[in-house]
Amino acid sequence: MNLIGLTTIYKKEMARTFRVPGQTLISPVLTTALYFIVFGSAVGRAIPELSGVSYELYIVPGLIMMALLTNALSAASSGIYFPKFIGTKYEFLSAPLSHFEIIAGHTLAAASRALIIGAIIYCVSIFFTRDATVAHPILAIVFSVLTAISFSLFGLIIGIWADSFEKLALFPTLIITPLSFLGGIFYSIDMLPSFWQKISLINPIVYMISGLRWSFFGISDVDPIVSFTMIALFTFACGMLIAWIFRTGYRIKS
Repeated sequence: MNLIGLTTIYKKEMARTFRVPGQTLISPVLTTALYFIVFGSAVGRAIPELSGVSYELYIVPGLIMMALLTNALSAASSGIYFPKFIGTKYEFLSAPLSHFEIIAGHTLAAASRALIIGAIIYCVSIFFTRDATVAHPILAIVFSVLTAISFSLFGLIIGIWADSFEKLALFPTLIITPLSFLGGIFYSIDMLPSFWQKISLINPIVYMISGLRWSFFGISDVDPIVSFTMIALFTFACGMLIAWIFRTGYRIKS
């Protein structure tokens, strides 16, 4: 394995992240802080406890998960799209790097950015809730890392598929954000009518939020084993698809 090449891609992508901290780090944290103020402090006062957990605490895992998946996706998609857009993609395609090393470098960088933001948002949540307790910290890390990797791979797929800025923004804006809000960030899907509970289970983000919420409080809408299995399957599917894309050259070599 060409570790020098892999780490070079990783360092380049991380440098891109820290080059514009206002956009990549500060903006998502401020947005999440507003969610805490509006939903946690204002709306939360009118909502009773959910499964024995105060509302402002209940939304913490959902907000962390939303930040993880949206930032992993945007970092990976933009990281692979812009070399296509400006014509520098041939530099890493012609470099002595395997497809695995190219994918791994971009994926690890995007996941690292998302996990950094997730950690910062966790610290912000402590400021608003005054509670840093996590029932299963190791499992919280496992769910967070797996989600960050899965959406980093998904972001690479989107970045390669997109041939315009409009398409690049299509998934985060019109699909991922709505699915996040409908995935149980601000509520339990048990509060929905039975029909809509079943419909919600089609949404993969439900399993990600539910898994992280279980690791925080020991409560969840979905069995944590099922959540982990679904996230692992999604990660595997994204990994197989991005491997096929690089192997065939779909929208990369053309």
